[in-house]
Amino acid sequence: MNYQIIQHQHIFTPGQQAFRQCHASTICQLSNDEIAAAWFGGDHEKAPNVAIWFSKRKNGEWSTPAKIADKENIPCWNPVLLALPDKLVLFYKVGREIMSWQTMVKESYDFGESWGDERELVPGDFGGRGPVKNKCLILKDKTILAPASVEGRYWECFVDRSTDGGRTWEKSENVPLEKSALKDRGVIQPSLWEDDQGIVHMFMRSSEGAIYSSDSADSGKSWSTARQTQLPNNNCGLDLTRLEDGRLVLVYNPVSGNWAARSPIAFSVSEDNGVTWSGPQILDHVPCEKNEERAEFSYPAVVSRGKDIFLTYTWKRQSIAFWQIRFF
Repeated sequence: MNYQIIQHQHIFTPGQQAFRQCHASTICQLSNDEIAAAWFGGDHEKAPNVAIWFSKRKNGEWSTPAKIADKENIPCWNPVLLALPDKLVLFYKVGREIMSWQTMVKESYDFGESWGDERELVPGDFGGRGPVKNKCLILKDKTILAPASVEGRYWECFVDRSTDGGRTWEKSENVPLEKSALKDRGVIQPSLWEDDQGIVHMFMRSSEGAIYSSDSADSGKSWSTARQTQLPNNNCGLDLTRLEDGRLVLVYNPVSGNWAARSPIAFSVSEDNGVTWSGPQILDHVPCEKNEERAEFSYPAVVSRGKDIFLTYTWKRQSIAFWQIRFF
């Protein structure tokens, strides 16, 4: 595997932002060739002043972060950006607790310079419709799949499907899960890709020490029973993207355990549609035995264009790290 690091930087300088902590970034490519990112920031996760912040990369530099979504005395969570031909869409969660949060939507028609009013993605829903952390997948037939999950007694994954450009959404079946075999809660925060045969695949964060996977042969309407892969997972977010040549790039913490350390963060590459993977290539690492803020590199988000990937992740809760890497 040959690759070249094109750029590595922080979106903003740690300690100089308008918020004490940040987490859960999202990244997308805009139709004007700029890169956009968003994340939540405030005193700390769940704090009532946590809002959604946004920045754009132009000519290799990131703009000053701007607050684009807020709710008085209620935290915002887990933004997801989706660039469509005519607009930029922002999904995010609002609520004091995950089990009762709502998915809100805002739209921009000027590449994120201004935003319209917020609205509920699915009116009256509490708990988890729409993308929960990772980017949406647009299938070859233009169906939009939003990777979703809920956190009740068990953690479970599904997708929301839109066949009308995101105006309305239909929930898929939940991914079947052998709950009696679980050591803990289950699976959440899926990441999706579509292969050359039109099969949609899902990788999921789990409480079981490993990444889980599932597949759909009907454009995300139904899913195979979740199965454990050989890839480690620390019960923390992951994301992946598919290069133009079909290779997959997975960004994750190569650590096994339930609520285990969030260091190192790395990427691995698959040349056979996710069956086997290269060893992890380390991006950031601070030795630690458990999850600690001083050594937290977590919640990656990754997209690709051609042979380049663009990725972000939480850097010690103090900044958002950005990398551009080219594969040969």
